[in-house]
Amino acid sequence: MKENNIAYIDGQNLHLWTRSEWWSVDFSKLRIYLFDKYKIKKAYYFIGYMQDENNRLYTKLQEAWFIVVFKKQQLLMETNKKWNIDSDLIFHVMAKLLDEADKFDKILIVSWDWDFKILIDFLIKKQRFLKILFPNKKYASSLYNDLMNENFDYLINIKHYISH
Repeated sequence: MKENNIAYIDGQNLHLWTRSEWWSVDFSKLRIYLFDKYKIKKAYYFIGYMQDENNRLYTKLQEAWFIVVFKKQQLLMETNKKWNIDSDLIFHVMAKLLDEADKFDKILIVSWDWDFKILIDFLIKKQRFLKILFPNKKYASSLYNDLMNENFDYLINIKHYISH
């Protein structure tokens, strides 16, 4: 039987981390890597939406076969440019778990913050968790220390596969 896994990517985390490390992700390479290594059939990329400002980025993501899920920003916060997409991502995962028509095996998450720990614990309990990809070991929250090593990996280890 073929594996049919899904990825959920915290695009804000991924972007901020790679920018702070002075490299950028080649989204086509990342998508191919996720498919080849983890049998990811669908990859959802959660990102804040800024009209006209990031259109090239949005196009690149869609061309690389990511399903882009936008988080609109409230007008009062427009100068802050901070989106909290974590709750949207968690809600999307939970809705996917309840959708009987959408069959999949396991879920992979790309992020570095601790906000997803309760979700990951739930996915493990339901035997639907594949892996979490942290950008780098030094950025991984200590809350994840109770997970066994095979449950996570680091993007820095695959930088040469997925960077420009």
